[in-house]
Amino acid sequence: MPKRNDSDSRKLLRRLRDSLALPGQGQDRLDRITNLIADSMHSEVCSIYLFRDPETLELCSTEGLKAEAVHQTRLKLGEGLVGQVARKGEPMNTANAPAAKGFRYMPETGEEAYPAFLGVPIQRIGERLGVLVVQSKVARVYAEDEVDALEVVAMVLAEMAELGAFNSDEAMAGKHTHPLMVRGSTGQEGVAEGHVWLHEPRVVVTNPVAEDPLTEIERIRAAVDRLRVSVDDLLSVATLDKEQRQVLEAYRMFAHSRGWLRRMEEDIARGLSAEAAVQKEQSATRARMEQVPDAYLRDRLHDLDDLANRLLRILTGQGTDTGAEMPADPVLVARNIGPAELLDYGRKLKGIVLEEGSVGSHAAIVARALAIPLVIHADRILSEALNGNAIVVDGDQGIVHLRPEETIARSFRDKMAMQAQAQERYASLRSLPAESRCGTITALHMNAGLMADLPSLEHSGAERVGLFRTELQFLIRNQMPRREELAAIYARVLDAAKGRGVTFRTLDIGSDKVLPYMKPHDEPNPAMGWRAIRVGLDKPGILRMQLQALIRAHRGEPMSLMFPFIAEGSEFYDARAMLDAQLERERMLGHVIPRTIRIGAMLETPALAFAPDRFFREVDFISIGGNDLKQFFFAADRENELVRRRYDTLSPSFLEFICRIVARCQEFNTDLSFCGEDAGRPIEAMCFAALGIRTLSMRPASIGPVKTLLRRIDLTQLQGVIKTAIMDGENARQPVTDWLAMQTSD
Repeated sequence: MPKRNDSDSRKLLRRLRDSLALPGQGQDRLDRITNLIADSMHSEVCSIYLFRDPETLELCSTEGLKAEAVHQTRLKLGEGLVGQVARKGEPMNTANAPAAKGFRYMPETGEEAYPAFLGVPIQRIGERLGVLVVQSKVARVYAEDEVDALEVVAMVLAEMAELGAFNSDEAMAGKHTHPLMVRGSTGQEGVAEGHVWLHEPRVVVTNPVAEDPLTEIERIRAAVDRLRVSVDDLLSVATLDKEQRQVLEAYRMFAHSRGWLRRMEEDIARGLSAEAAVQKEQSATRARMEQVPDAYLRDRLHDLDDLANRLLRILTGQGTDTGAEMPADPVLVARNIGPAELLDYGRKLKGIVLEEGSVGSHAAIVARALAIPLVIHADRILSEALNGNAIVVDGDQGIVHLRPEETIARSFRDKMAMQAQAQERYASLRSLPAESRCGTITALHMNAGLMADLPSLEHSGAERVGLFRTELQFLIRNQMPRREELAAIYARVLDAAKGRGVTFRTLDIGSDKVLPYMKPHDEPNPAMGWRAIRVGLDKPGILRMQLQALIRAHRGEPMSLMFPFIAEGSEFYDARAMLDAQLERERMLGHVIPRTIRIGAMLETPALAFAPDRFFREVDFISIGGNDLKQFFFAADRENELVRRRYDTLSPSFLEFICRIVARCQEFNTDLSFCGEDAGRPIEAMCFAALGIRTLSMRPASIGPVKTLLRRIDLTQLQGVIKTAIMDGENARQPVTDWLAMQTSD
């Protein structure tokens, strides 16, 4: 076999481009491609396998194998040589395919007559599309330049698929045109309809084949030079901390890699455009690094992706600064997003969909504060969504409908209309107390974390802010805020509350809330690690500064604050002693001291429920942090989708534990509240109230539904239903639901 040269490769790509430009259906195009590649590669067989679903490959076109096998032969991911190529994302080249490890005999194809096998993945920036295969009767290993040429062809096929070249074919049907449902996880409840706004628009390469390789090489070199200068400029910023500088140093190392640029230039010489060469190298590097066992090196994928995307935006001019107009009803779609970036969008967003994220992430915290429906773990949404696509976000179910059919969209509009009508009914109860039929009054408070939350205090009917999360003011900055800044922010919060009262929670960082300017700690289980009050006591300078800011912000008015994640009484005593010291310091400096101070603790670990009597006597109030308490009680990580929904709040063991906490607080006349997602769920909320918790703190949108239900029931009767379920050792949800149905049937 004569050695191929770059001119041969470019000729093949031009023939391929011209073939794709001809009219015809998708299957016709695929068949022309396999015929063309087999002829150009001097191989008897060329086949294209495409993914039917994430785990199944299908033979969609072939030149040389039996025609009746097309659309009939299927392989699981990792099955046979083709499945192995797809799984690993790397070429496979063997002179004796039947003897290769993992070979699967498929008699319906007739491939046993062709021992020489070369398969390369068809992939695009981490997205697996299929496998391109050539085979020959002559038992030989394909030459390195032939492998390179076939990889280049596979890259072009991936780009043409992205542009919809095969849309009419059932084998690769309707990408970016057909309706798609993506099942993720709930980050923030609510339903929204709108149009996609990509946070970082995907760069689409419209012409993957180069007309003039020399011009393309000049373009790639100029773009890489610009990229290097931009990274160097970022590194010249004097305010960078050590960690930020380390990340940018890694960027610079990648950007100045000679091998990176050389490989892209080689692909251009074979016929790819500069943009296609960048994406081919990005896809190949991704495939290699995803196989690396070292977690640190795998994490560098984000650095490589970001660098490649920056380079593509330089080459194409595409990106967030191209003047594209945000739709009037934007639904933000992104891989992930930081709190400051999300706050920049503000309440103009109708919904948020993230490929990554977590229920406790910064983005989720901000989304809850802004009451924006959020779906996380929406796999592959970035590869499917285009700016302007119609989209429905069902935060209640954790489902996204992209380009929904009209019947789907109409059903969600009906659901949103019903919710709007319900909100109107709730508004009529705004000034009324949450008084049950038995005469019991439950105080309903709201959770907040931003100034933007405070208008909800009046509109929702909440009596006060039961929890103000102070960490968001730390998370959205690139450096530690100053005491004067914090004091001014806290004072504005108090002013906006208009005397209704605010309970501030001191800084709750660590676990999933890592400050960008603090050195991260690689902990095996951060949720149970160095976080919240543990950080405050170990780094007293931060806590002292925050306490000073809170004292000054209250300007002599009553102050209410609580310390997070208290696991034993000694932590509370130490934190309170620190507050006492700061009060004395502020008094000596001549500042006005709050005339009354209530100091509480968040009960988020089961251990605190068993604290000595002294703790319950000395603490002014306890707030049950339901989200953390439930995950520790059941040993079920709330970030783990496999287990976080496995255990029910209304299970007999958890309700019995709540009863214990209520009893201890009643014994010492200690105020008790429940704060967390479950406090805002009407069924759970009425059960907590029935068990004796007289204060519930929740997101503002939940106050209306909870108040409505509480005003319709008799808590004394409900308590009997719950206690019976606990004694019988059964989950209380069904008996409570049955009882509620009878109570509200009239």
